[in-house]
Amino acid sequence: MSDAESGKLTTHRGMATWGERLVPLEKFRQATTSLGRRLSDDERRAEQRDFLGRERDATPVESPYSRVVVFGGVYNNHLALEAVLDAAHKHGAEAVYCLGDLGGFGPSPEKVWPLLLEGDVRTLQGNYEASLATGREDCNCGYTDPRDNHFATLSYRYTSEHCSSDFKRWMGDLPLRRRIRVGQRELLLVHGSPRQINEFLFHSTSPVSFLEVLLNQESCDGLLCTHTGLHWHRRLPSGRDVVNVGVIGRPANDGQPGVWYAMLEARDGDLGVELLPLEYDHVSLAREMLQQGLPQEFIDTIRHGWWTTCLEILPARERAKSRY
Repeated sequence: MSDAESGKLTTHRGMATWGERLVPLEKFRQATTSLGRRLSDDERRAEQRDFLGRERDATPVESPYSRVVVFGGVYNNHLALEAVLDAAHKHGAEAVYCLGDLGGFGPSPEKVWPLLLEGDVRTLQGNYEASLATGREDCNCGYTDPRDNHFATLSYRYTSEHCSSDFKRWMGDLPLRRRIRVGQRELLLVHGSPRQINEFLFHSTSPVSFLEVLLNQESCDGLLCTHTGLHWHRRLPSGRDVVNVGVIGRPANDGQPGVWYAMLEARDGDLGVELLPLEYDHVSLAREMLQQGLPQEFIDTIRHGWWTTCLEILPARERAKSRY
């Protein structure tokens, strides 16, 4: 790690985030010790049973498959969508799944819809679809920083104005979650997290114990999500998998114009997970974005692969890898 990256990670050392403020960690600890309630051992075990023993949802399990392709965050990038569908065909994928957020950031939203239908893409409803279908004034992306929300508002307004009513109604009929079986593994597919459609599951802030609890609550062998824009995979101590499949709508803030998707396949009773790079005609996309009058910041990201917007939501470790 470079000195600059290390500096980004240690800037707030000894401090804690309390609402919108940074306070000394010791002050935060003293305040939290007086909150909450103390439980006896029996009460604690009973609370744990209630917490983990929720009733399984009624989502039907689709197929079993031997190989599937899964991606998230199309963000109006119809050229990347064409490319990933072509890649899925070459992989011999039996099914293709999209985890939502069809709109935002890119140009010409209406070009995405026929590609999804023709490609028989099994699509989930993300926060974008939920907002567009219900006429919300914002994307419900989950940002808190004013600059992030400024650019989110620009992209949401553009997408809403360029989506037909029929397309919006179709989005509103999409399911919020799906379950699939790949080999012997039952996988839950959601947009943000099983708890909330716009929850950010970043690699650095999603500890193993938390992920194990999520999978226990949902009675599944694996979890697939998106929303953060950054792909990652973790094999848990239980042998189960959590995969953020990334997005195909914009680069992964890595200085490369390509994007990422996931391929999952059955392998001798196990689950094989591959996070794969995808090249597409990003030059033509940037040109179309310019013609549509989209912000230069968005176009720059497509051209050089570094995020110029929506950076403040990133945790310290992910932000340390950024150029900006």
